[in-house]
Amino acid sequence: MFCHITENWRARPLTSVMTVVNLIGNTRTKEGLFIQSELDDTSYEIGKKVEDDIMESLAITRCDFHGEWNYRLDPRTVVSQ
Repeated sequence: MFCHITENWRARPLTSVMTVVNLIGNTRTKEGLFIQSELDDTSYEIGKKVEDDIMESLAITRCDFHGEWNYRLDPRTVVSQ
């Protein structure tokens, strides 16, 4: 949907966070898809670390282009008992 969002806000000055939230929320496609958006102003704790064994258990497939940013997270394989 990102291509539709950028098309929707093309040539409009992004003067505030609420302008961005409203432009995203008013995005529609010809096929009827739409986006709901709202501002999340929650303060989140920083510096929280995930333990190495938990990270290693994730099914992460990194993309060739900037794999540190672009990746796919697949469901974990369930082992039946």
